[in-house]
Amino acid sequence: MTEPITPADRDVVERQLGRSPRALEAVAHRCPCGQPDVVETAPRLEDGTPFPTLYYLTCPRASAAASRLESAGRMREWQDELGTDAELAAAYRAAHEAYLAERDAKDVLPTRATAGGMPDRVKCLHALAGHALAAGPGVNPIGDRAVAGMGEWWVKGPCALPDREDDARASIVGSASGRGAERGRSQAEGMEPA
Repeated sequence: MTEPITPADRDVVERQLGRSPRALEAVAHRCPCGQPDVVETAPRLEDGTPFPTLYYLTCPRASAAASRLESAGRMREWQDELGTDAELAAAYRAAHEAYLAERDAKDVLPTRATAGGMPDRVKCLHALAGHALAAGPGVNPIGDRAVAGMGEWWVKGPCALPDREDDARASIVGSASGRGAERGRSQAEGMEPA
């Protein structure tokens, strides 16, 4: 279940990514720490370019955990299993179809590609974990495995805290304008309300 993106969420995602997010539409999943860890993006970028990845894993700790699984050879292992386990392959294909249906409800793209190599390959655990977190358990079997293998990436608390310089600037601008620290921070950083 997605939630509307708030200016505070957009700020968190920007800090997580280290850049402005593109085609951002909603928060698709929240980390147990409370911050977004998966966002939903539009099927097309702002310039109209097709962007087939509907769910994007933004938390740097979750991304690092997915990268560790990839480095440990899980993609190759699960790819091999797709070739020998008909039930797993059917469930993975169903995850691909569910993904397509969700994306097509927003915009039909010229490609039937979804994310992470679905429906026949396992090529990006970040994308598959993002889908599994957004869709919930039982939808994407490879994504569910990735999420389980990623461990508790949230135990150290929020990954994208504002830095002290931003807080100090927000307090000064907010006090001067009389509009509060949050509004002042938005003005100081040139952000517009979403």
